[in-house]
Amino acid sequence: TDALKSAIQTKFKTENHLSYEKNQIVVSCGAKHSFYNLAQVLWEAGDEIIIPAPYWVSYPEMVVLAGATPVIVDSDETTDFKITPAKLEEAITPQTRAWILNSPGNPTGSAYTQEELAALAEVTLKHDLLVISDEIYEKIVFDGFQNISIASIGEDIQRNTVVINGVSKCFAMTGWRIGYFAAEPAIASAVTKLQGQSTSNPTSIAQAAAVEALSGADTPQAVATMVAEFKVRRDYLMDRYEKIPGIRCYTPVGSFYSFPDFYEILGKKWRDKTLTGSLDIAEFLLAEAKVALVPGIAFGADNNLRLSFATSMDNIQRGLDRIEQALATLTD
Repeated sequence: TDALKSAIQTKFKTENHLSYEKNQIVVSCGAKHSFYNLAQVLWEAGDEIIIPAPYWVSYPEMVVLAGATPVIVDSDETTDFKITPAKLEEAITPQTRAWILNSPGNPTGSAYTQEELAALAEVTLKHDLLVISDEIYEKIVFDGFQNISIASIGEDIQRNTVVINGVSKCFAMTGWRIGYFAAEPAIASAVTKLQGQSTSNPTSIAQAAAVEALSGADTPQAVATMVAEFKVRRDYLMDRYEKIPGIRCYTPVGSFYSFPDFYEILGKKWRDKTLTGSLDIAEFLLAEAKVALVPGIAFGADNNLRLSFATSMDNIQRGLDRIEQALATLTD
C-alpha cells in the first residue's frame, strides 16, 4: 500500500539516513521472501555469491535455487565472526556478483562497526559488486552499540547495496509476514514483475499493522523495553556459559541468539557413541536433557550450537540447568 511505502521511506530517512523513492521499495511476504525474489532476478548459473560463515541457513540454499554458486568464507571468534576486507577480496573472482552481509547476524549476534563497514564498502566498490545487506535485527543491539546500514556510508555504496528489512524481529511480528527491500529502480522493477506473477501483494491487514509498527508513537518505547529484557537474558546466558566446563561463547552484540562453541565436548562419549559434531551434541542434549538446540552445521560451523534467548528467563534457566547436568555425565 502507499501508506506502508511512505512509512518505510520515512523509516529509512530518519533511522538510516537513506533516501529512496517509492519505486525503489518493494514490500514482500517477509524478509526471506525479499531475499528469494532478489536471488531469482539477480543471479543465474555461473554467478558466484560470497557468503560469510556462520550464516543464516537459507542464504546458500536460496543462492543455489537461483542456479548460482555460494562461496563460503569462514570466520570465527578471533574476528568476532566477521568477514575482513582481506578475506572478502581473496574470495572475489571474475564470476563474483555479490556478497551477503547480515549485521547484527544470525546465528552469532556479531555486528559491524562503521569503520569495518566503510572498509568492506571500499572492496565492494573496487570490484563493482552488489552487497545484499540483511538488517532485520538492526534495533536489537546491546552495550550502546551504534548500528548503521552499510548503504549510509556514502552515495556510491548506496547504489551498490540492496537493503533488506522487515517487521518480524524488531517488532516481534514473525507471523505477520511483512518484509521489504530498497534498491536501484531496475532491481526493484524486476522483483515487482516476478512477485506480480507469484504472490502478488502481502496481505493488506498485515500491511496496515506494519504501518503502525513502523510509525506508531508507542513503538520506540516498546522496542527499548524488549531490547532491555533481551540484554538481561543475554547477560545471564554469558554468565552461565562461563561456569559450564567445555563451552565458550562469543558475547553477542545484537540479535537474540548465542552461538556457544562446544570445543571440549567434542570427542567425549555418550553411551557407546563418540560426539563428533554439532548434530551429535544436539541429539545427545535432546535425548538426555530434553533441550532442543539448533546444530551449528546448519550455519556452517560444526563445533557450535545456536541457543535463542527469545524465550522466558524461566525457560533459559531450566534449559541451562539441564544442559549443564547432562554434559557432566559424558565420559572421555
